Amino acid sequence: MNHSDPQGIQVRLSQLLPAAQSMQEKLTTWRRDLHRHPEIGYEEVRTSAIVAEHLQSLGLEVQTGIGKTGVVGLLRGIEPGPTIALRADMDALPIQDAKDTSYASQTAGKAHLCGHDAHTTMLMGAAQLLSSLGIPASGNIKFVFQPAEEGLAGADTMIKDGVLEHPHVDAMTGLHVYPSLQIGEVSVCKGVAFASADFFTLRIIGKGGHGARPHEGIDAIAVSAQVISALQHVTSRMIDPLETAVVSIGQIRGGTMAASIASEVEMVGTVRTLSADIRQQMPTKIKQVIEGIVGSFGADYELDYHMNYPVVKNDNQMVDFLTATCDLMAEGPEWQYTRPSTGGEDFAFYAEQVPAVFFRLGTSNGQPETSYPLHHPMFDLDESALPYGVAMLSAMALHYLDQPIRHTHQ
Repeated sequence: MNHSDPQGIQVRLSQLLPAAQSMQEKLTTWRRDLHRHPEIGYEEVRTSAIVAEHLQSLGLEVQTGIGKTGVVGLLRGIEPGPTIALRADMDALPIQDAKDTSYASQTAGKAHLCGHDAHTTMLMGAAQLLSSLGIPASGNIKFVFQPAEEGLAGADTMIKDGVLEHPHVDAMTGLHVYPSLQIGEVSVCKGVAFASADFFTLRIIGKGGHGARPHEGIDAIAVSAQVISALQHVTSRMIDPLETAVVSIGQIRGGTMAASIASEVEMVGTVRTLSADIRQQMPTKIKQVIEGIVGSFGADYELDYHMNYPVVKNDNQMVDFLTATCDLMAEGPEWQYTRPSTGGEDFAFYAEQVPAVFFRLGTSNGQPETSYPLHHPMFDLDESALPYGVAMLSAMALHYLDQPIRHTHQ
């Protein structure tokens, strides 16, 4: 697998997509099985067992229980050399599947509505395709099947369990399916690619009373309405307008009956930024606004602010390597640069540790059923996109072992 002539690597990379497309039936079967049986974060027991059995059947070195329910496969080269890691997340979402298909979720209240079943399938396919090419002359490929991407920081848990060591990972790549891109399209962003994703729980504490005599109480609902409105001024009036910051309240609970003044309201929200510096400023600014509003009404509050996922920052050399890989694949994916996303992604933890690139893979055929956004109850994808993911992950690994990057500090 290790060669030095550019023409030779181009020939090998150009063969990957046809080879992956020959696996279409198997990839579809895998993906639909996973889609029928979704498992949320750190509950991916069935999924992990399927992955581990597949990797063992390929003769790879396999570790289970990494990051609780994570699985790692290693294709070790004959001689020492660089190691590239390929990552797929495995967890589903706690949302009811609304699709009317033969492969719709069979588990009430849980579904693969973010495409992680497809990610797992693509990496299983890449492991099979790369294994079929033989043992690398030098260097290694790690296949990282990660749990709990959806808010529970499974990447961080796997890192703490040593996923980037033994052997040490020199570079890493991962992908996310994207319904706003067509099949055969890849998009990537230099520098910051995905936003930080932090969460908070806010309790507004008032004083209960009768709805007919509001002046005798402190209406936690009325105070909360003012707080929610004022929080939007953090992003519009307290942050440089050339920066990106989003504050959203996603859930609110409070009150007991129509004729009663609510004594307490609890709300949960998310904060997204594309700047590590702005991210550090947000808790202070949010607290400042809350204190001002709550204090003016004589109420109190409790704020639990959780710094969750940092920004995903792509390594520029790895971005260039990815685009060069696409160009060498002949009939492979067409790449394009794109703007950063305000979505969060725990691939950020890997990108903080090693040079990494995270890219988006088109999964839409232009029809409505493959165009619903991520996390929508009707989300689905055109499964003819699966071989493109297999080929891209395989090409990145094959190309990297052939021409490893001498990474420079960025």
